[in-house]
Amino acid sequence: MKKNAVLLSVLLVFIWALSGTVSLFGQETLQGGPDRKKGEGEGPHERLIIRGATLIDGTGSPPIGPVDIVVEGNKIVDVAVVGAPRLKIDESKRPKGATKEIDATGKYVMPGIIDLHVHTGGVPKAPEAEYVYKLWLAHGITTVRGVPFADLEWSLKEKERSAKNEIVAPRMVSFHRIGTGKEWKDRKILTPEDAREWVRWAHSQGVDGLKLGSHRPELMEAILDEAAKLNMGSTAHLGQMGVAQMNALDAARLGLTSMTHFYGLFESMYKDHDVQPWPIEMNYMDEQFRFGQVARQWNLIHPRGSEGWNGLLKEFLELDFYINPTMTIYSAGRDVMRARNADWHQKYTLPSLQSFFDPSREDHGAYWYDWTTADEIAWKKYYQVWMSFLNDYKNRGGKVTVGSDSGFIYQLYGFGTILELEMLQEAGFHPLEVIRAATMHGAEEVFKPLDKPIEYGVVRPGLIADMVILDENPLQNLKVLYGTGAVRLNDETGKAERVGGVLYTIKDGIVYDAKQLLKDVEAMVEKQRKTYKKP
Repeated sequence: MKKNAVLLSVLLVFIWALSGTVSLFGQETLQGGPDRKKGEGEGPHERLIIRGATLIDGTGSPPIGPVDIVVEGNKIVDVAVVGAPRLKIDESKRPKGATKEIDATGKYVMPGIIDLHVHTGGVPKAPEAEYVYKLWLAHGITTVRGVPFADLEWSLKEKERSAKNEIVAPRMVSFHRIGTGKEWKDRKILTPEDAREWVRWAHSQGVDGLKLGSHRPELMEAILDEAAKLNMGSTAHLGQMGVAQMNALDAARLGLTSMTHFYGLFESMYKDHDVQPWPIEMNYMDEQFRFGQVARQWNLIHPRGSEGWNGLLKEFLELDFYINPTMTIYSAGRDVMRARNADWHQKYTLPSLQSFFDPSREDHGAYWYDWTTADEIAWKKYYQVWMSFLNDYKNRGGKVTVGSDSGFIYQLYGFGTILELEMLQEAGFHPLEVIRAATMHGAEEVFKPLDKPIEYGVVRPGLIADMVILDENPLQNLKVLYGTGAVRLNDETGKAERVGGVLYTIKDGIVYDAKQLLKDVEAMVEKQRKTYKKP
């Protein structure tokens, strides 16, 4: 069994090296979400009214309240201002006729979070999709983009079940890699016409968009041209095995909608090099080399404010290019001890997932073979430069969105998404800009290829009722969005206590108790803990 596991892992890393990502770990045995049980979520309601909340609408506008938010079915139909702080609510302004009410006095409402870079797990790390879905919803994540979730057919089936609310899961946008799908398992993408044919086939199956790697230029051009004709979105992980001939600027000029991570970004700004000057003993299949060396680019580029730096910002802006940095997934590189011992692992990380995280040459992203202080310093410097670019792009009007890529490198589903919000604030984003990136701008990236207005991502009449209700102000401290909340000293008792955590996640007008979702996850972890044996 051990030998087979090694062979499987080597094969998967090889696939990842060619295509830019690995997310399939025995996906043939990944269990889809179970049918939604009675009592799992209430609604949608004929007329739900959320009363007395302070609203953060997702556009970047300041909070406003108290407001009453009216939802009929799955649509927001009214946001009524019913008073002002410290004044008695004007009952004459309050909407009437509720069939269900939520008292949100003193609470905060924001749009549901949109995570544009997710994978669903799979064997051996998280074999039940329910575990992942409930962690997402428990953190206020109402829309996810799988890049991919799992294999093509499985992903499209789960997407449909979620759209019908047959399962407890966020809304799903399904992106896939070129050449995937059972009908294509014995075919190869060798020519531009092969690529175009696959794009047309994928569109006919219901695929929303493409997760690309650093394909050779003639293939990338054909793929993106065909996708544009079909109003399909595109994002790319421009991995090191192809970035020398296709960096982020090259791809954006060909019509790529967005990039994920940092791959291809620094390479678009090299000062004295055209390719990264790898050490002579470099081997891409050694993951500590791969992830340790990438951070050594931080001082190879044109500096902030230079013509080369500003020129890239300007051209990205002209191309309406979206950046989905997904910083969280590599953040352990700055401080592996912190990531390994995060508050949430004890209660919410499956033993099988923890085993997957532990240093190993078999499991992708478990590359701590001999991680050093020098490695962490390089990553800290790398993040400083990377974050400066993101903040400059945002300040010029560029769109930066939120992704997590959790399930690797000590990052847990849901929790990793909130860490991404914190990292955007670290980069220089105001908390209102952070929430806008996670909501409205995320929706705009989804709907841009469709050339239509957003249908969710902002709390306003006419849009789908995707919302989050909290008893703490996320603008004051984004940590209150974590399922484990934030630690605060209670001056009355003199003791530290945990505050926050999402109270309710509303998806498609259905109200989910976020605390109960976390209890469900905790029970799954405890159940596995009784039987799991580390390989």
